[in-house]
Amino acid sequence: MINRRQFTLGAGAGALAMTAAGLSVSSFAASNFTPTQRAFIMDAMGEIREVYTDSLCREMIDSGINSVTVTLCDPKSFEGVAYEWAMDGVLSYDRLIEQESEFWTKATTVDDIHAARTEGKIALFYLFQNSTQFGRDLDNVDVFYGLGVRSSQITYNYQNWAGAGCNEINGSGLTEFGHELVEKMNDIGMLIDLSHANMRTMADTIAASAAPVIVSHSCCKALYDHPRNTTDENIRAVAEKGGIFGVTQMRPFMTRQIDNAVHFYYEHIEHAINMAGIDNVCIGSDRDHRRLVLTEEYLQELEREEGENFDRAMWPLYFEELNGPRRMETIWDGLASRGMNEDNLEKVFGLNLQRLYREVIG
Repeated sequence: MINRRQFTLGAGAGALAMTAAGLSVSSFAASNFTPTQRAFIMDAMGEIREVYTDSLCREMIDSGINSVTVTLCDPKSFEGVAYEWAMDGVLSYDRLIEQESEFWTKATTVDDIHAARTEGKIALFYLFQNSTQFGRDLDNVDVFYGLGVRSSQITYNYQNWAGAGCNEINGSGLTEFGHELVEKMNDIGMLIDLSHANMRTMADTIAASAAPVIVSHSCCKALYDHPRNTTDENIRAVAEKGGIFGVTQMRPFMTRQIDNAVHFYYEHIEHAINMAGIDNVCIGSDRDHRRLVLTEEYLQELEREEGENFDRAMWPLYFEELNGPRRMETIWDGLASRGMNEDNLEKVFGLNLQRLYREVIG
C-alpha cells in the first residue's frame, strides 16, 4: 500500500504528466487521481512505435504507465546480420527518444524511471529478444551494455549458440557458451530474460545464474498447453531464485476464444501468483498500444513484420478489452473485481519489477 509521502509524490508526478499531456490540472485534487495514475506502473515487455500519434502518447502517459521495456529489433536473425540489426535497433530507438523527448526517456537505471515520472514521461529500457547479436564474442555484451541495453533473452524460438528456443523439438539445454554468457551477463549487470526458451534451457539458466532472472512475457502451461508457455516447475524455480514471471497479453497463448475472453488473462495472472507468490509476478504485455482494427492493410503490415511467425488464423492476438493505450486501467479494475487488494495490485503492476531491476540492473 502506498503511504502518505508516496501518494503525494505520485500525485505530483501525475499532475506533471497531465500538464505534459496538455490537460488542465486546475482543481485536480490528489483524491481525483485514478488508481493507475497513483501507482508505480511498469511493463516488462511492450511496444513503442514511431507511428504513434502525439495524442496516443499523451493518453499512455495519462493512463499511468511509468516505464516500458522495448524490443530493439527483429530477433529472427543470426551472426553478422543479427549484430547489424541490433546496432540499428539501438540507434533507431535513440533517435526516436531524441525526436519525441516530450514523451520518452532512455532508461538504464531505476532512478531514471522516477526522474521520467516527475517530468510526465515514460522511461524506456532496451531489450534484445535473442542473444544472436552477441555471436560468440562476449565482448559484444560490453558493447551493447555501453549503448544502454540492460536485458537480453538467451534464446528466441530456435537453437542458437547459447541454448534452445521453444520451437525446437530436439534442441539443447543451456550450452557451454550459454554458461559463459550467463556468467558474463551476471558480472556486467545485464538482466537475463528467458522468454521464448524451451523448458530445459530455462531450467538450466535459472540454476546457472547467480542473479535473479525474468521471464518477461509468457503464460502458464498448466492452464493452456502452448509452446510459448511455462511450466509450473519453472515458474516456481524463477521465483525461488528471486526472479519475476511476467504474464503476456497474447490471446493465442491462453485461448482460441475471441469474444468475452479477457477472463483467461486474469486467470493466468492468478495462477502465476499461486505458483510464484505475489512478490514474483508482473505484467509483460508484448502488445501494441494503438487501438487496432483488423483491416487488410493492418494484416499485411503484420505479415511483413512477422514473416514465418505470421498465422492469419491466430489474429487478433489481443483481447478486445485490452486493445488500446488505457489497458492498464482495465486490468487493474478487472483484477480488483476478482478480489485482488491494492497492496498486491501495486506489486504486480510495478513494485515487483522495480525490485528486480534495482537488484540486477541498478
